[in-house]
This record gives sequence, structure tokens and C-alpha cells, in this order.
Amino acid sequence: MNLLKPLGDRVLVKVRKEEEKVGGIVLASNAKEKPTSGEVIAVGAGAVDYNGKRMPIDVKVGNVVWYDKYSGTSIKYDGDEYLVIRAGDLLAVED
Repeated sequence: MNLLKPLGDRVLVKVRKEEEKVGGIVLASNAKEKPTSGEVIAVGAGAVDYNGKRMPIDVKVGNVVWYDKYSGTSIKYDGDEYLVIRAGDLLAVED
């Protein structure tokens, strides 16, 4: 399968599916919170600083990351939902 490769300091995250039921009640799509975590699928090479040095990204493929619900750009690719987000916009990574 061909996968998208993020550029620069961007990270490709597969969005976690949120539970659609709460206490046996199915939520309407507009009542659900936007997901704020997902698995890192691909990592860009990193940003380049003013001296031309490549800055490494702190996450790697397979990490579960947390981000603000309004961060990044949503992409649907091969039937799955992804988020392309700048590494600096990530809030936390699970150990």
C-alpha cells in the first residue's frame, strides 16, 4: 500500500475512532467530540533551522500522540481518516 509521506516537520497521524455510544444511546455525529489522539503512521524529515541544520522530530512511527482538537489538516485516504499536523503542535506522546 502506498502511504502518504509528510514533508518537513509534519507528522501523519491515524485518527482514533471515538466511541459512538454513551450509556446505550447512539450519539448524532454533530454531538460527538472531535478525536484528540491517534497513532503516528509517518514522520517527515524535520524542519531546517536558520543554519541549514535538520531538526529531528521527537516522535516516531507507532507512537500514540495527543493534540488539540483543532490542530492539523484532516485527510481521508484509502477509506481511513488521517491528520497531518506539525510536530510542534503535538501536546503529548504516550510511553
